[in-house]
Amino acid sequence: MPTPVRSSVFAEPFSAVLLDMDGTLIDSIGSVERSWAQWSEEFGVDPTLLRAFHGVTAENLIAQLLPEDVRVRAFARIREIEVADVAGITVLPGAAELLGSLDAGAVPAAIVTSSTDDLAEARLTATGLSHPEVVVTASDVERGKPFPDPWLEGARRLGVDPADCLVVEDSVAGLRAARDAGCRGLVGVLGTTPREELEEVADVVIPDVSHLAHVVEDGRLRVLGH
Repeated sequence: MPTPVRSSVFAEPFSAVLLDMDGTLIDSIGSVERSWAQWSEEFGVDPTLLRAFHGVTAENLIAQLLPEDVRVRAFARIREIEVADVAGITVLPGAAELLGSLDAGAVPAAIVTSSTDDLAEARLTATGLSHPEVVVTASDVERGKPFPDPWLEGARRLGVDPADCLVVEDSVAGLRAARDAGCRGLVGVLGTTPREELEEVADVVIPDVSHLAHVVEDGRLRVLGH
């Protein structure tokens, strides 16, 4: 059953929807874990340190873990490893249906991801997921998540005010970035982050996007609740 929403931020419909990709629309956790385990071994990084950077771009993560003189090489290497490993990536429950509903209702929508452009293309191609024309990746902004720039760019490309955007995201870092961007409604998706952590920043937390109860009204999306 759809999860009811009890927050005033959902009182009015949204002009656009901005969606994270990994962990929200697609399940790429196996690929992510394999790729970063290999990278960590190659660069002598304790893989347990990576847990603190969920939702952060690879480039920003590497900047926190490695000295400056190896960062460019390390970033190029993780891109190479991840793009080559798309085995087992699947579409998450409700993702195709939600994207189809937005498209059919002419609701402006964009994917906003911490993945680079080549990685996003590889993963979306692997799943065959029909997706919005607008896809903002870490390659499109100077500062990726946890900075607000990707969400601001998504809103800009759709021609809407961030304050009129609904954001759907599975990481705390991504949700905080969306809040900093001024996005009005934040939906946290379970799967990669404990509920209590998501609840600290999200307006509502759902098991997956199939639980986002909504209707489309004149090209806008209204989140249903009580």
